[in-house]
Amino acid sequence: MAEGNWTSVSEFVLLGLSKEQDLLIIVVLLVTYLVNLAGNSLLLGLVVTDPQLCSPMYFLLSHLAVVDMSFASISLPQALLHALTQHRTVSFTSCMAQLFMYFSVGNMENYLLAAMAYDRYVAVCDPLRYAAVVTRSLCLKMVAASWAVVIPHALLYTVMAASLHYCGNHLQHFFCDLPPLLLLSCTRPLTIELVIYTEGILMALVIFALILASYVRIGVAVARLRSVQGLRKALSTCGSHLTMVLLTFSIVMWLYFRPESSDTQGHDQQVSFLDKALVPTLNPIVYSLRNKDVAAALRRAGRKVLAWGM
Repeated sequence: MAEGNWTSVSEFVLLGLSKEQDLLIIVVLLVTYLVNLAGNSLLLGLVVTDPQLCSPMYFLLSHLAVVDMSFASISLPQALLHALTQHRTVSFTSCMAQLFMYFSVGNMENYLLAAMAYDRYVAVCDPLRYAAVVTRSLCLKMVAASWAVVIPHALLYTVMAASLHYCGNHLQHFFCDLPPLLLLSCTRPLTIELVIYTEGILMALVIFALILASYVRIGVAVARLRSVQGLRKALSTCGSHLTMVLLTFSIVMWLYFRPESSDTQGHDQQVSFLDKALVPTLNPIVYSLRNKDVAAALRRAGRKVLAWGM
């Protein structure tokens, strides 16, 4: 490579989920990805086409569906292709591009969860003013502001990863992620570690604090409810979102905010698979399973399809 280039490698070899790329891994990757696309596409289609799903909550949920499909598409098709063909190399540029997209979309999901927590807070604690407070304009501003934050954040991490001098190119992962890249660095990347444990943790804590503050207020409001029906409604409104928040942030804390070592790489790949594949796939199921509005919209859509087929 040219002397001015930042890295000593021109490509990376992704070792994948397992040393033996067996049929089970291929089937799991394919089924998970197809279910992800089907579930999120269906939810997005219902929100876009059904006039009764035009509330701010479903507006945010439709954005979450797009993010979830994008999140899985960044890594799973590539992992599936590598498992099928045994051709596991990716260029340095492609690896950095994948890292940038992963951090952009992954952090966007966290910001959307925070926006949805605020939406649930207003719905439970101030239901009479909900329509006036949580407007489509406010949701658009929250989404735009989130992208304005996550893109520079992702660019920072990508530039730092690209500036490292790598002494090897065998990446113990199924996609280009920051922790396995740091393990390939010739020297300990103190600057990047400092950024991760300061700026990265600060970002995660701010998001989590916003979500926690919303749920503390919701908890206080729920504790004051004397009606069993009102309590059930509040739990139904917030239960799905809280479940996904706890799962998402538990995985993020495990992957990025603990001391890194080569001994944990096998576990990291399994946890990463949960983060990249199962969580985005579960989101439309969890949010729609007990949602009467979505179920009703699905029945209306089914009747329309049947009517067109006659």
